[in-house]
Amino acid sequence: MRSEYTVTQVNTYIKNMFTQDFLLRSLTVKGEVSNCKYHSSGHIYFTIKDNGAALACVMFSSDRLKGLSFEMKEGQQVKVSGSISVYERDGKYQLYARKIELDGAGVLYERYEELKKRLQESGMFASEYKQPIPKYIRTLGVVTAPTGAAVRDIINVATRRNPHIQIILYPAIVQGEKAAESIVKGIQTLSCSEADVIIVGRGGGSIEDLWAFNEEIVAQAIFDCPVPIISAVGHETDTTIADFVSDRRAPTPSAAAEIAVFEYDRFIQDLEDYRNTLLTRMDRKLGLLSIEEKRLSQALKHLSPMGKIRDKLLRMDQYQDSLKMLMEKRLKAARHELEVDIERLKGLSPLDRLKTGYSYVADDKGKNVRSTSDVEIGDELSVYVSDGLIKTSVTGTGTVGFLSGRED
Repeated sequence: MRSEYTVTQVNTYIKNMFTQDFLLRSLTVKGEVSNCKYHSSGHIYFTIKDNGAALACVMFSSDRLKGLSFEMKEGQQVKVSGSISVYERDGKYQLYARKIELDGAGVLYERYEELKKRLQESGMFASEYKQPIPKYIRTLGVVTAPTGAAVRDIINVATRRNPHIQIILYPAIVQGEKAAESIVKGIQTLSCSEADVIIVGRGGGSIEDLWAFNEEIVAQAIFDCPVPIISAVGHETDTTIADFVSDRRAPTPSAAAEIAVFEYDRFIQDLEDYRNTLLTRMDRKLGLLSIEEKRLSQALKHLSPMGKIRDKLLRMDQYQDSLKMLMEKRLKAARHELEVDIERLKGLSPLDRLKTGYSYVADDKGKNVRSTSDVEIGDELSVYVSDGLIKTSVTGTGTVGFLSGRED
């Protein structure tokens, strides 16, 4: 009869087999981190994998203090040291990690994170130090390898957008031990040229291939450069220290050329549009100013001193005409009164009386003689008649009969 076992018995047996295996009790496994989860209990559950298989792993919180010095993230290449055993409840085996280290690219990634943190704290990534990229440039500087897709893409895109652009290429080493020093020299050389903008970059690659752009000396050269720098390292998903320090980051070398070089045809069209807009606004402004000039001219006519003077002159003419009419009216009335008075005087005039036969007698002093008592014998008298003067003297006095009816 065939033997029968419980699931627990089988899992326990297999666990004992794993425990007795010397190799599985202490080993180191390399792979890529995936499905990483930090549990609230402090344990870390994750999987390491390669191209052919995957292995479940767990690191208990008690091992984290001594065995893990960085924060685990998806995609990191790590070396996990520990033992492999069976979790009896689920019937699966997993690696119980006691120590985890970054492996190869992972070590570089750790250096990258450390430098990134340090430079960020020093202020080299701060936005206030970023220089604006000029909108219109004449000369483009490029620091990259003299051959390869990156330089071809930059030249093709730049000349297509502006056939008049001048490109100064510094043929730098962008990979290997001497790459960082070559890139720094290229930046310093082009900063002394007539370049308006400098593109620093290369095509894509692994973190090892792009490592020159994560060196501190390259970051410092970019930060110190007086000419605006566009970083174009690798592909869109690649990020280097140079990207954080530069004044502008482009996802690809082609995109960097599009950012740096304006489109000449569009520029000419914009100029024409601006010209038309300017002429239209000038015509509109001149029309408004013409209307305003006419309004102010009319207002000036009413408010200017000459206008007021002309009004006063017109009013003076009116006053003069009125005064002349009043004077003529007054003179006419005075003439009438004078004529009336003349007629009255004619009735009282001695001359008119003389014409009727009367005469006027005056003594030698010109005093009118009205009575015989006014003269004495021998007085010289003047007798005024209608046609002249008669000189005579008093020889005697007496009364006239027609006055008193007797004569002395």
